[in-house]
Amino acid sequence: MNLDPDRLQRALGYRFRDGAQLERALTHRSASHDNNERLEFLGDALLNFVIGEAVYLQLGGAAEGDLSRMRATLVREETLAVVARRIDLGESMRLGSGELKSGGYRRDSILADGLEAVIGAVYLDGGFGAARDLCLHLFGPELANLPDPGTLKDAKTRLQEHLQAVARPLPEYTVLDEAGPPHRRSFRVRCRLPDDGRETTGTGASRKFAEQQSAERMLQNLTGGEADHA
Repeated sequence: MNLDPDRLQRALGYRFRDGAQLERALTHRSASHDNNERLEFLGDALLNFVIGEAVYLQLGGAAEGDLSRMRATLVREETLAVVARRIDLGESMRLGSGELKSGGYRRDSILADGLEAVIGAVYLDGGFGAARDLCLHLFGPELANLPDPGTLKDAKTRLQEHLQAVARPLPEYTVLDEAGPPHRRSFRVRCRLPDDGRETTGTGASRKFAEQQSAERMLQNLTGGEADHA
């Protein structure tokens, strides 16, 4: 592991006045009781606000639901891990021996939490302006290439909007089967259009997932195999 704080600070575009703040932000709970969990909490709140502000300003005509979905896409664990890898954050994380052996510095959850902790540490060290600048710097590529808000809607929402656009009644969802032990349930759900009786089914580890799958299949059925993302 490369614990060179100068390298990381160059990647962040920010130099800490108090190096202890950065050290704490990079310390996973497996390495010390004095770890980054509280900073992670602070950084998560800051990141949600800054990214929320950025998409609000960028997408002037977007509805509240579209803005919420866009923000959720940018601040989810997978995206944070991508950003963390871009600055090689994992190479600077302090992990316990067990996490090191299991490759914890490559794990999405550890990278995402570490990134949020660094943001929190920058806020404590340099104030809100510094933390805001850091968030915008780190997420610059993502903010410059925002997806179409319509593509972020889940399948049930897209199916509902498709049906409403052609004045058709909303679909009905019914659980057809629920099986397996409590820790490994399996659901089968039917999506049915009441006006023409058309049906599709979906399966998954949760009712919600099975409903989404059945809705996606119905949407593909209605649009000739091309899911409607409008």
